[in-house]
Amino acid sequence: MQSFLVTVNRYAGTADDDAVEAALTALRAGADVTVAATAHEDELVEALADRGERRLVVIGGDGSLHAAINALDRVGGLDPRRPVGIIPRGTGNDLAGALGLSLDPVAAADAVLTGSPRLLDVLRDDDGGLVVNAVHAGVGARASAEAERFKGRLGTAAFPLGAAVAGVTTPGLDLRVEVDGVVVAHEEGGWTADGSTGVLLLGVCNGPRIAGGTPLAPGALPDDGLADVVVCTATGPVARAAFAAALLGGSHPGRPDVWMGRGRRASFRGVPTEVSADGEVQEGVESRTWQVDHHAWSVLVPS
Repeated sequence: MQSFLVTVNRYAGTADDDAVEAALTALRAGADVTVAATAHEDELVEALADRGERRLVVIGGDGSLHAAINALDRVGGLDPRRPVGIIPRGTGNDLAGALGLSLDPVAAADAVLTGSPRLLDVLRDDDGGLVVNAVHAGVGARASAEAERFKGRLGTAAFPLGAAVAGVTTPGLDLRVEVDGVVVAHEEGGWTADGSTGVLLLGVCNGPRIAGGTPLAPGALPDDGLADVVVCTATGPVARAAFAAALLGGSHPGRPDVWMGRGRRASFRGVPTEVSADGEVQEGVESRTWQVDHHAWSVLVPS
């Protein structure tokens, strides 16, 4: 019989959810299941350090998966030969969507029990963190921070509301952005379509979508060894509104104030800004570098 360690983030509000119980019941029909409902990073690290041969199964969204994979890496347990199971139960389940995982808890549990491993990349940053889906700075990170205020009441509707607030309040940022050592925007403004200066948004993406389905990097693949990088300089009010509309529809790659490319390494430096890694926001970041770690882990997906 298979043996699982199932992690649930108590802060995510899913510990007593009926769907979580349905998933656990389905898992217990085919495996020995131990549940770790953790509230802090140290608790999660401790649970993963003691998991032995049990397979990790994460119940939650991108934020819960981000926390679990970072904790797993901290204890030396990130191994592509030991696939992770995912049962999507978050406000945003963007990596799960990119992998074709069902939002139905019983179907997702079945994929954990009977699925096949798919090798995936992660983005390793120079601050010791991992990103499983996407990281972004500027207006996208501010939108994530604003959405946190509304997620408990509005669910996925918090994301567009947070984006609307951020779109009005976030200025252009003087940032130097490099991809594989090549500068694509810089402090003095560099290339801009409308004469404005600064960067509205920087995205470094392993998966194609953020914030519960927004197609920031429509062509991104989480297993191709490359990060998809998006830089937008639409800092004027009219340009920002037009970019936001294009972003929601996935047509922003054609805009003249949007640069898109792929690389193994991406970085920025400049004024302090917010950075959102898989929805987890860090403030006051002046520089950060991400490197693709190709096929660093694997996830069970439907066979």
